[in-house]
Amino acid sequence: MTEILLLPGKATARQMFTPDHLEQLRALGNLKTNPYEGMPPREELLELVSDAEVIITSWGCPAMDRAILDRAPALKLVVHAAGTVKGIVTPELVKRGIRVSSANEALGRGVAETALGLTIVSLKYIWQLAKDTREGEWRKNWSKVRDLYNVTIGVIGAGKAGRHYIKLLQNFHVNILAYDPTLTQAELRALGAEKVELETLLRESDVVSIHAPSIPETYRMINGERLRLMKDNAVLINTARGALIDEEALVAELSKGRLWACLDVTDPEPPAPDHPFRSLPNVILLPHIAGVVNNGLHRVADYTIEEVRRYREGTALDGEVELSRLHVLA
Repeated sequence: MTEILLLPGKATARQMFTPDHLEQLRALGNLKTNPYEGMPPREELLELVSDAEVIITSWGCPAMDRAILDRAPALKLVVHAAGTVKGIVTPELVKRGIRVSSANEALGRGVAETALGLTIVSLKYIWQLAKDTREGEWRKNWSKVRDLYNVTIGVIGAGKAGRHYIKLLQNFHVNILAYDPTLTQAELRALGAEKVELETLLRESDVVSIHAPSIPETYRMINGERLRLMKDNAVLINTARGALIDEEALVAELSKGRLWACLDVTDPEPPAPDHPFRSLPNVILLPHIAGVVNNGLHRVADYTIEEVRRYREGTALDGEVELSRLHVLA
């Protein structure tokens, strides 16, 4: 019998895992759960992990350090029911060859769906049209409406979210450009996009959607010089991380009124109460909801359970993280 530990505290676990989800996990092994609302005291945490072959982690869980791993000699797999695994992976975990899987695929789908929604409503100019009609206007700014047809969409980063966004765009008659230095032209063409340099993408795209990881190489990659390359009336969507954009430069460019920005993330979060992002009329500012919230968390639970099932059946894990590439992953 596979010993499975659901490590997240009860407050997190009940948001994600319904009673039916828990029954599915019990059908896959002997399920143990964390009895605390959050993380238990350290010694009790060490006792919890002692028999686990599979540990399910999520937001709020500690790094898998030496002390934890020493108390979990049977541990073979950590399934992270969240996105990035950088908060739980340690050199000791890598050294011991323990496998790690992430629910980035499930989160990436939510991010991509949000990005697609923002793409459509921004091109349709719905934000401004809704304001106009509330103020008594009718068909003012009608000439600025664009359909998701015969336009160019630029995708920065073709990881889980970027790939799914590209896949969703296949349902439309659009030209898709992609910038991702980790993928070849052939790989991107197989996904349905044309590989280009970042400057070309910014210069030619009607919508630019950012899906790159937040790593030292991408810090403020969207700077003033690159923002000035963008077309008039272009839309910039960021559902990745705020640190990828030089926000001061973006404010300066937005203040000219020639771009539109949809920002689900900022650096820091939340932005200050008097930050221009909160008052500029051409900014849609969202409170970091692009991935999964509320019922969307059940998608992460479904994915996590299927990953445990794949492990039990000895088939390839869908979300296994190549830990040697952790430095270039989201």
